[in-house]
Amino acid sequence: MKTIGIIGGGQLGRMLAMAAARLNLRTVILEPQADCPAAQTATRQIVGAYDDDQALDALAAACDLVTYEFENVPVAAAARLARSLPVFPPPKALEVAQDRVTEKRFLNACGLETARFHAVDSLADLKAALAAFGGQGVLKTRRLGYDGKGQHVFRDDADDPAAVYAALGAVPLILESFVRFEREISIIAARGQDGSVLCFDPAENVHRNGILATSTVPAALPADLAESARAAATAIVDALDYVGVIGVEFFATSDGGLAVNEIAPRVHNSGHWTEAACVVSQFEQHMRAVAGLPLGDPSRHSDCIMHNLIGDEIDQVPAWLAKPRTLVHLYGKAEARPGRKMGHVTTLR
Repeated sequence: MKTIGIIGGGQLGRMLAMAAARLNLRTVILEPQADCPAAQTATRQIVGAYDDDQALDALAAACDLVTYEFENVPVAAAARLARSLPVFPPPKALEVAQDRVTEKRFLNACGLETARFHAVDSLADLKAALAAFGGQGVLKTRRLGYDGKGQHVFRDDADDPAAVYAALGAVPLILESFVRFEREISIIAARGQDGSVLCFDPAENVHRNGILATSTVPAALPADLAESARAAATAIVDALDYVGVIGVEFFATSDGGLAVNEIAPRVHNSGHWTEAACVVSQFEQHMRAVAGLPLGDPSRHSDCIMHNLIGDEIDQVPAWLAKPRTLVHLYGKAEARPGRKMGHVTTLR
């Protein structure tokens, strides 16, 4: 029986541990919060910081391989682990995904379109980038931003670049051009240790306040664009020599093309629908991939829509439980806060 280490104890780690148990795989969570959601479903938890050498060595000693549930795992920590046991996805995927400029350059090198962008390392860089984009664009921190945090939208010349630059901490930034798009979609892809790649169907995503609100499958997307999204995801995982599940977000552009928005080297919120509408979910697929097991069939048996339960939307659970053809999945979090993901529901259609 293999034991798989999971760095991170949030809801994604929780669902990975649940999927692992069904495959007779043990899991050990490394997470500094003792009462984390994943600790409720994993075999064991090591309480420690993600960059604590002693905790990392204990994780390596307890496991056959290590994976992770979020992309901001310290690269040095992943590299330390990789010296003694397999780490999937590889640390290179973390290096690419953790810096938005590095990520964009990597995607362009794969032959994939993205928003135009400028690296911003100073106020002068920001002013020059805004001038190049006509005073408009989305300014983001290059690292650690998620769910709409760490960004500012410039739509006209009303905002003072100096004030915005200071408010974002004068850290390395990226200014991205606006992309004219019809809809946002994502692909969940998996690559096995043998190099085989399988993709779930594209989901159409709606965000609210920078946080994913719903994912609908099938996406309102022509067949050729759906195939292009699969091909793009395959090119990305092959270039990274990737093992595991990845989320790739796209804009379906107004001119009928696709532009990659970002990649997430892990199971992804927009893939939660697979739990209800596929025989093999993204979580099981990830555990199959990293454990060296055959990948499962990613085809869906039902159309569906997934709703995130954010903040006090957790109060709606009784109503969701009364709905037919609806799977309710709660994350074991004790406190609901604004913007906090408390669970999700998926209704088959």
